[in-house]
Amino acid sequence: MTDEPIDPGQPAPHPVAATFDLLGDRLTLTILRHAFVNHTRRFNQWIERTGAPPAVLTARLTALVDAGVFVRTPQAAAPDRFDYLLTDLGLATWEILVSVWSWQREWTAEGALHPDLVHDACGHRGPPVLMCRGCGHTVTPRDTDVDLGDDALLRFTSSGRRRARAPVSARTDMQFDEVMEAIGDRWSATVTGLALAGMRRFSAFRTAMNMSPTTLTERLSRLCDAEILRRSGEGSGREYRLTPRGRALFAIYAFLLAWSDLAHPGAPEPGLRIRHRECGADLAPALRCRGCDARLDRADVRFEPVSQAVLDRLA
Repeated sequence: MTDEPIDPGQPAPHPVAATFDLLGDRLTLTILRHAFVNHTRRFNQWIERTGAPPAVLTARLTALVDAGVFVRTPQAAAPDRFDYLLTDLGLATWEILVSVWSWQREWTAEGALHPDLVHDACGHRGPPVLMCRGCGHTVTPRDTDVDLGDDALLRFTSSGRRRARAPVSARTDMQFDEVMEAIGDRWSATVTGLALAGMRRFSAFRTAMNMSPTTLTERLSRLCDAEILRRSGEGSGREYRLTPRGRALFAIYAFLLAWSDLAHPGAPEPGLRIRHRECGADLAPALRCRGCDARLDRADVRFEPVSQAVLDRLA
């Protein structure tokens, strides 16, 4: 991965675009997953667990350090080597990781291989649900409205330049390919986000994104192939509705937007907000345990790797 220079005369990258560029990446999510689940902090440990080429892993870790997600500290026994430790901002990505894990667990074939999320207080194992931190109610896409500024989509899709992605060797623990169909590039992320906001018609997507019909058709087709959208109708009346699998991505988007505010506190207003109708405020997302209805904080839960007995049954 190489960073392309950005013209210093250009405005700062859109904060939400910068967030999707940083975290909408399979290897980056895998790095964070190992940091949380296995307490990985050393370069060689990530090499062993991900199989990523050293140059690619170095670039991803550097981007995460530059973004304030990790801090690089010399090892006591070998000052020329470094540990990568999660900062407070890095720790705040845990809700994004849990949301991605939840989606993968419930909506992909390999989800049963993912670690279990365990709520220590009640012992419940499995995905939590999304709630509003402000009013305490459970939230679904149908309970919200998306407020878009006049130029929000243009700023999101054209802001800065995305880093080029180098190919990464596949490992069985890097199971984020399917969610990348929705968040892995800005166009797909925008289409999925607009669908979550209630957009359906081909003509509406095209007008909102100022996108060529060919490119839009290709992105919509990919999302249909991934069973995130379902197509109906023909011609100008074509509609693309979210499947249950697609609607379940809502929590990932909610937490990515919330994290963007934390990561870019001094940035201009992004022009993109999710409003919770129940309380009338901007959605402040949180996670709720399905077992006891308690709101979950990071210290309340743990990931447990799948046991060998379960792996043997699934083999």
